[in-house]
Amino acid sequence: MHDRLSLDQIRTFIAAAEEGSFSAAARKLGRAQSAVSDLIRRMEEQLGIALFDRSSRSPTLTSAGHLLLKDARIIGGAVDFLNFRARGLSQGLEPELCAVIDVYFPFHAITEAAKHFRQEFPATPLRLYVEVLGGATEPVLDGRASLAIVGGPAPLPQGLSSEPLNGVAIVMVAAPEHPLATYEGVIPQSELARHVQLVLTERSNRSAGLEYGVMSPTTWRLADLYAKHSFLLGGLGWGSMPLHAVERDLAEGRLIQLATPESPLTGRIVPMAAVYRTAAPPGPAGRWLIDRLKGCPSQ
Repeated sequence: MHDRLSLDQIRTFIAAAEEGSFSAAARKLGRAQSAVSDLIRRMEEQLGIALFDRSSRSPTLTSAGHLLLKDARIIGGAVDFLNFRARGLSQGLEPELCAVIDVYFPFHAITEAAKHFRQEFPATPLRLYVEVLGGATEPVLDGRASLAIVGGPAPLPQGLSSEPLNGVAIVMVAAPEHPLATYEGVIPQSELARHVQLVLTERSNRSAGLEYGVMSPTTWRLADLYAKHSFLLGGLGWGSMPLHAVERDLAEGRLIQLATPESPLTGRIVPMAAVYRTAAPPGPAGRWLIDRLKGCPSQ
């Protein structure tokens, strides 16, 4: 089955409608006016409807022409997108960028980067996962993701390369009604051990057995930062949170910052890094995202 219309006809129709005349469309397309008039006339014959009313000096769209112009723009835009994506692929651009983000990394920085990413790489869809600790590297190792933003002191698995990013400030907090909230000065280990510590845990087994910042023998473990935040606000325990996630709670008194031997009131900085498989470094889109996140200020 042969298409009744050509892309050339569709683009000429769009130009004539947008420019307001066949002569203006001809100038825009770099063609003779007679060629533009002939293309549109044949298009109307093939469709069996009039696209332009030629009763006045300048042709104007008919009601059918207005309706079909919307469809023509969709077709023209889809072809432009196809050409744009094909050029990118020929230059090594990823058909899709999949990245894993550590749950402690400030997502507002990711959001800002994504706004510019959409402008720089409109033909490259972005897919993001949020994971904890070693869970962030697993999708990179098995090829599901091109790169990951990971935090913490855990050594990288073999086969991964890393590039440092600015670290994230971590603070210890508890609700105002929690017994630790009234303690003055640095809270000793013996006192911390008397209360339930809320600990973020990963769904992956990659870092099984590794513990970071656990100071109480009694822990409640949650695999979701939002759930941990809610439990902290509810006074169910004490624990660490990224400063950017609780700044407002601290300012408005919903949480109280605790001074512990490992985390003074100035907080501590958890290092962050972009990692990827050494044998498969990021393409242009992934490289752009890493460089963009390197410019994010310390959180």
